[in-house]
Amino acid sequence: MPVEPIKSPCIKVCAVDGKTGLCLGCGRTLPEIGGWVKMGAEAREQVTALLPERIARLESMGKR
Repeated sequence: MPVEPIKSPCIKVCAVDGKTGLCLGCGRTLPEIGGWVKMGAEAREQVTALLPERIARLESMGKR
């Protein structure tokens, strides 16, 4: 049975905002980015569910 690659929200815009600690590209924190592969599917889904609000917050701050 082939192994599917782990989906990632990364959009190859990797810059972390010093004020929020969020990646300006995907909205994840450095610990989330670093631990993405080791996280279980449920944990990745939980983080993914938070990303639209984080991105909206970055946009409202003029960071994106």
